[in-house]
Amino acid sequence: AVILLGAGAGVIASTVNPFATGIAAGFAGVSLGEGLLWRLIQFVIFEGAAIWYVSAYAARIKRDPSRSVVGIGAGRLHADVGRVQPLTRRHAAILLIFAATFLTMIYGVIPFDEMGLPLPVLGWWFPELSALFLVAGIVVGLMDRLSEVELAETFVSGCTDLLGVAFIIGISRGITVLMNDGHITDTILHWGETALSGLGSTSFVLLVFLIYLPLSVLIPSSSGLATLSVPVVAPLGQFAGVGGDVVVTAFQSACGLVNLVTPTAAVVMGALALGRIPYEKWLKFVWKLMLLFLLLTGLLLVLAAALS
Repeated sequence: AVILLGAGAGVIASTVNPFATGIAAGFAGVSLGEGLLWRLIQFVIFEGAAIWYVSAYAARIKRDPSRSVVGIGAGRLHADVGRVQPLTRRHAAILLIFAATFLTMIYGVIPFDEMGLPLPVLGWWFPELSALFLVAGIVVGLMDRLSEVELAETFVSGCTDLLGVAFIIGISRGITVLMNDGHITDTILHWGETALSGLGSTSFVLLVFLIYLPLSVLIPSSSGLATLSVPVVAPLGQFAGVGGDVVVTAFQSACGLVNLVTPTAAVVMGALALGRIPYEKWLKFVWKLMLLFLLLTGLLLVLAAALS
């Protein structure tokens, strides 16, 4: 919950996420900086709500362990807490490399030119990021003085935990192939276009958000969904008096919300597999927070549309 909800709340309120916000903003004909204030407000509120939710749950379970969603001892990652190793200079250097890897990733994917910032744009995507993490993993292994065999075995062992998840994600993505090849996606978008025509600003933005919720399940790729739908939805928003930045916020909020619970999301299923948490237990734990996020998003979108 700390990892998934911390990251997930940030994704819902993405400020400069190039995978969702950047692509959607391009198709909506707005800059990445437009609507940034609303997304920052959303970020503060949602991260605060997530921190409160997890902290309250932890305090409740500390008082009464029997109220745990996963059960006492279930899903626990066992570690020998009696043997705490001291933080050596080598460990500190490894942590610095680890942090530098993620900072490099963040810098590499942000389109600074679209934000009007005079910084070099690397334009990295998945191939570059894959190479970055592979090299960083090897460097960390060598710094930890692992042998060639130990490094390879550790890498394979880590992949083993995610192999089942990879099959699930691969098979579930078949839904997208069937929808596209069968022109089902086009039909759904046409229905959405018909439903959105002639609406006022408040009704329009709320209906856009609600339409994107099921679409995000059927098309789990945020960049793919943005490419397919935003060029259709954004122009309709102009007739309803809703700016393209508000449409982008509605799109990314729906995608981020759904991707915290959908089984087609690699991040969710991968994290649950590594944490030894059954999927149904995760849903039981998180549904109340998802409902709160849903209501808060609707309120913020209404305010943004009214002031658009």
